[in-house]
Amino acid sequence: MTLKSRDKKHLWHPLTQHKLHPDTVAIVKAKGCTLTDEDGKDYIDAIASWYTAMYGHCNPHVTERVTRQMQTLDHVIFSGFTHEPAVKLSEALIEILPENQNKLFFSDNGSTAVEIGIKMALQYHSNRDEKRNVFISFEHGFHGDTFGAMSVSGLSDYNGPFSDFFLDVKRIPTPNGENHDMILDLLRKVILENDIAGFIYEPLVQGAAAMQMHNAEGLNEILKFCKEFGILIIADEVMTGFGKTGSYFASDYMEVKPDIMCLSKALTAGLLPMAITSCTQNIYDAFYSDEISKGLFHGHTYSANPLACTAALAGIEMLKSEEIQAHIKRVTSRHKQFGEKIASHPKVSSTRQTGVIFALDLDVETERYGSLRDKLFHHFMDQGVFLRPLGKTIYILAPYIITDGELDKVYKSIEAALEIL
Repeated sequence: MTLKSRDKKHLWHPLTQHKLHPDTVAIVKAKGCTLTDEDGKDYIDAIASWYTAMYGHCNPHVTERVTRQMQTLDHVIFSGFTHEPAVKLSEALIEILPENQNKLFFSDNGSTAVEIGIKMALQYHSNRDEKRNVFISFEHGFHGDTFGAMSVSGLSDYNGPFSDFFLDVKRIPTPNGENHDMILDLLRKVILENDIAGFIYEPLVQGAAAMQMHNAEGLNEILKFCKEFGILIIADEVMTGFGKTGSYFASDYMEVKPDIMCLSKALTAGLLPMAITSCTQNIYDAFYSDEISKGLFHGHTYSANPLACTAALAGIEMLKSEEIQAHIKRVTSRHKQFGEKIASHPKVSSTRQTGVIFALDLDVETERYGSLRDKLFHHFMDQGVFLRPLGKTIYILAPYIITDGELDKVYKSIEAALEIL
């Protein structure tokens, strides 16, 4: 029996309606930017497996380090214990995070990183005897699938059945360079009418909202306004972090730095699950007390797993290297050239880019998970390219090490897709 047929017996896949999409692609190995299925067909992983494997799959710098680490210490509880990989990672990460970040809290994935950030914000105010229980977030944002993360997200495709159980969240538009004053007026009204604990946002790029991009100057004004009212600002950099926007973090483009940051995905170079919620010393100090109840009582069994910490350390070393920085500049430049070439195509309504993130919108109307999306997905797979269109949006977020030849194949597959619409 094939892996695909065996899969159907017991497995339930994420973001999948199995009655409509009963088949999977069985991947047996991965190297660099290439995924290979059980029939021997290769695919360029043009979205880095949900933006994780940014230095390429099975990167030897990462895998060799983790292999050595697992011979010494595989795992140990992180409550009351510590270990060198976690300590070394904290030192390396603080060096590249915005300068106000000082404390790191470990968990398992992007959703839990956000969940912890939300809990930090709520308890921060509670520990200071302030009642603040409302959040602000952007329209169409996505922050994860746990309940707090769903609450602050705005994609009803994912969250509809659970909305009766959510936190109280007020939503505002993203800044586009022309609507700053309108957003600030709306913010003022929301803040005066509610007890706002925090504002959570995806800086510069909203990933699940089909890579919608917004204005850095306008976001900075929003952050500044929130700070004036004592509202904690939480940057969800699960998708944008670790070089994708051209800087280490998207928050680097804003003058106002977040109180709390949520990190995952490329954190461990695509090798192992792990997440970190970082915060300022001021946030940490609100929990530092003789009262046990003021501590942050949140924990994950595999928090700060030594193997995941080691992978993250190796990933940060690569991110800071001249080689990877040169790749980021090269891919950014190639995307810009492709965007200029494709923008005038009659079936393209718009293109956009931030760093190595490129997206184009088709001049069609379709549902997010409709038949057009399926048609495009199968077209790309037939061409040997793994892309996951979101509605009418086709986007690229490939590993930094993707070659010019591989990029050319991705671009040509998109151009060919325009001809079958």
